[in-house]
Amino acid sequence: MNKLNMQMNFIQEIDQLKNIFRQAYIGDGSRHENDAEHTWHLSMLAIVLVEHTKMKELDLLKVLKMILIHDLVEIDAGDTFAFDEVGYKDKEEREHKAAERIFGLLPNEQKKEFMCLWREFELQETMESKYAASLDKLHPLIQNYMSEGVAWKKHRIRREQILKRNESIKFVSEELWVYVQELIDQAVLKGYLLP
Repeated sequence: MNKLNMQMNFIQEIDQLKNIFRQAYIGDGSRHENDAEHTWHLSMLAIVLVEHTKMKELDLLKVLKMILIHDLVEIDAGDTFAFDEVGYKDKEEREHKAAERIFGLLPNEQKKEFMCLWREFELQETMESKYAASLDKLHPLIQNYMSEGVAWKKHRIRREQILKRNESIKFVSEELWVYVQELIDQAVLKGYLLP
C-alpha cells in the first residue's frame, strides 16, 4: 500500500472519534460530549490561553499536535472516566495496544512521530505536555460547570476530587489555578458539586 493510501486509511479510521462519548456533557447539558468535540474545544483552549502560562518558550504547534493525537486511542480503548478506579487498572495497557494499532495505520515515520507525541503527553515531563495535560483537566471542569454539574451530580463527585485532579494546573499557570479554585467554589455554592 502506498503512503497516501495509508494516510487516507488513518484519516478514515479516526473519524470514529466522533462516536466515542465522554462522561462530561456539552455546555447546555443536553447530551454527552464526544471525543472529537472535546479535542476541538481543547485545541481552542490551548490557543486562547497560552498567554497565561508560565512557559514562555512553549512550542504551541507541538501542544496542538499532542492534543489532536492523545485521545485517538479511545477509539479502541474507550474513554476511561476520571474517577473510575477499576477502569484505571488496565487503562495504560488498553491505550498502548490501541496506539500501536491506530498509529500503525500510518507510514512508519508518521507512526513513530505520533507514538512519541502520544507518549510525551502521557508522561507529562515536558513543558508542552504539562500545558496540554493541564488543559485536558481544565476542559471537563468548564464543561461540568456550564452544564450545571450534570455529570458531577450523577457520579456524586466532591470538591476535593476536582481540586486534586486539577492541582497540576498551578504549575502551569497561577492565573488559571486561581480561576479553577474560584470555579470549583462557585460550583459548590450552586449545588453542582458536593462540598
